[in-house]
Amino acid sequence: MPIVELTDVSKSYGSNVLFQGVNLAIEDGRIYGLRGPNGSGKSVLFRLMTGFVLPDTGSITIDPRYRDPRNTFPQEFGIVIDRPGYMAGRTGLDNLLSLAQIRGVIGEAEVREAMRGFGLDPDSSTKVGRYSLGMKQKLSLVQATMEGQRVLILDEPFNALDHSSSEALRERLATHRESGGTVVMTSHNEGDFAVLADEIHEIDRGTLIHTR
Repeated sequence: MPIVELTDVSKSYGSNVLFQGVNLAIEDGRIYGLRGPNGSGKSVLFRLMTGFVLPDTGSITIDPRYRDPRNTFPQEFGIVIDRPGYMAGRTGLDNLLSLAQIRGVIGEAEVREAMRGFGLDPDSSTKVGRYSLGMKQKLSLVQATMEGQRVLILDEPFNALDHSSSEALRERLATHRESGGTVVMTSHNEGDFAVLADEIHEIDRGTLIHTR
């Protein structure tokens, strides 16, 4: 079965109808590109897919492999939506260690390795509140991948990254797919979709159109 399947999903906020009768199936081992203009609802669609927001009508089904009946949200999902909030007065390492303690599946050594993999120094004394936009973006990507998450839901993952960091992320996402992982991502850069996406879906007036 699909990892995530949306069936006739509709979602409105007041009089603003974002989605009407949306259908989408996310399969293992593929990269999905989602595009649409600002305000079209890309972030809301990601929140629907991950259980942070419930649909008004329709259903969203998550493969039982990724569900724990004790938890509301899916397991093995790495999520970057509107950049996670961090404790500005603590270092990047301290923030990530606090997150790692929630599930307890990795320790400090794995967190340090994940940070170095994205070009962040785990021994830096710089507090997150003083991070540049690019460093904050890297920190978000570390938290989404440091536990070996198999399904990555990434809203603008290339935002604020320099050229070399963007190239490294493209290679990382392609390798993730080759190992059987799944990625659903947005990007304002068509080049990211051209290089990575197996499928592209476009939000058009509240519906999803499969464009490739």
